[in-house]
Amino acid sequence: MDILSQMHPISLDEMKAVHLMNRVDQKYLASADMLEVLLSRIAEGYYVQHIEGNALAPYHTLYFDTADLAMYTMHHNKKLNRQKLRVRTYRSTETTYFEIKNKDNKKKTRKVRIPIAPESFDNCLEVPEVASFVNDNTPYPVATLHPCLENRFTRITLVNKGMSERVTIDHDITFHNRATDTDADISHLLVIEVKYEVGAPKSAIELALHDMHILPRRMSKYCIGTALTDPNAKRNRFKPKLLYIDKITH
Repeated sequence: MDILSQMHPISLDEMKAVHLMNRVDQKYLASADMLEVLLSRIAEGYYVQHIEGNALAPYHTLYFDTADLAMYTMHHNKKLNRQKLRVRTYRSTETTYFEIKNKDNKKKTRKVRIPIAPESFDNCLEVPEVASFVNDNTPYPVATLHPCLENRFTRITLVNKGMSERVTIDHDITFHNRATDTDADISHLLVIEVKYEVGAPKSAIELALHDMHILPRRMSKYCIGTALTDPNAKRNRFKPKLLYIDKITH
């Protein structure tokens, strides 16, 4: 992608200097056809993260849930305090973590994680440290959890030159449901997430998205992927979003 090569790079270590202690997350959905135009509008104001010279970082994730999809259903039913459990491999650095994402009733997201060996990706719940981590941080006994949804995507990570805002742009998103053996492809969708401090003024990317008529929309990859690949999962709440994504991706 030519525009990425024209943007100033920033290393993974330099990115660690971006501390957003009281952050707000805002997501946007757009067609992948708009990526180059968006980046060209904001290129002067942002660094692009490079890992070993590459701005495109592949991710591989596997989510876990109970047999009756308790965590998925809590999200669908708008329960405010909820969790997601996953193992994720960051392919650019060949590091793997078991992660727990917590959403509280103030809509704050907090992620805790522990590193594991990459070869434990598929059987991570059998790793004693992971079992203890799950038992200490969730109400779900390890024996009740099953691998549910697998996804792969490519991420572009940006940070503004004031080092006060982080942006991720995910694309080439695909799903495989291990319970139903069903695949789904939304690779033509961009999932853009802007993370900034509470009270910060509108940033360059937010203004560019507004000018391009791309409005904020919440999205959980786990929930959308499950709704697309499991016919037994509740999906009424997600139907408008599924229709919107279908419109964008086709």
